[in-house]
Amino acid sequence: MNLRLCITFRSTVALTLGLIGLEFASPLAQGAAPSVDPILYTCEVVVTWPHDREAFTEGLCWADGQLFESTGNYGQSSFRKVDLKTGRPVQELKLAPDYFGEGMTLLNHKAYQLTWKNKVGFIYNLDTWKSEGEFSFEGEGWGLTTDGKWLIMSNGTDELRFIDPENFRVVKTIHVVSHGAPVKNLNELEYIKGEIFANVWQTNWLVRIDPASGALLGTVNLSHLLAPEDYTQSVDVLNGIAYDAAADRLFVTGKNWPKLFEIRLHPTTPAP
Repeated sequence: MNLRLCITFRSTVALTLGLIGLEFASPLAQGAAPSVDPILYTCEVVVTWPHDREAFTEGLCWADGQLFESTGNYGQSSFRKVDLKTGRPVQELKLAPDYFGEGMTLLNHKAYQLTWKNKVGFIYNLDTWKSEGEFSFEGEGWGLTTDGKWLIMSNGTDELRFIDPENFRVVKTIHVVSHGAPVKNLNELEYIKGEIFANVWQTNWLVRIDPASGALLGTVNLSHLLAPEDYTQSVDVLNGIAYDAAADRLFVTGKNWPKLFEIRLHPTTPAP
């Protein structure tokens, strides 16, 4: 069991938000998300698990005692059930080579998986492990999660769409902001205890978002999870968040990472 603390910047909020790629813009219009000071978090590594180095992780979920993963890259994309103890897939559905798999979430015994630029998503039955059809959406597909009612989708901007899983219509859109600045490059998503957790693409930062207003609630730097010897040419950025609600366990990994980390987050400043 590894109980080391991940290093995070204990600097000003402005510096922290600049590091994760915020573009400081003009003040928001009336009715937009309120300004709040995001809480900085450190992370404690509880357990280090193996992860498949060949998995270009785009989505990660936990349900019914099982870990599920969506992987990307053309010709290598898949939806899989993963053995936590080995990091290897125990069941797998491969996408056609012209599809680049993206974010994925689980709802009502079904898995919903996005593709990057094809504007189509796939539905799988988790009981039969067979396809149950497709759905379409506008723009690019990046991350996907659910609040138990709606699908929540990112597209690489500061926008999150709430989608009806019955007819796939957009029922609500929020823009993620902090002090009037858009938080862009939102990627993999996970809904945890009433908040949306998101990876910020091209960084090793995790952010916490208010799903009602889009306000940025917290940030944590996970760039020191991997030891220097774990890095190879194929290792890419942090991407992959899964939450085991029954055991209150939070898992994170990255694209082609050799390890998956079970972590706990600790605020460096008191919550308001």
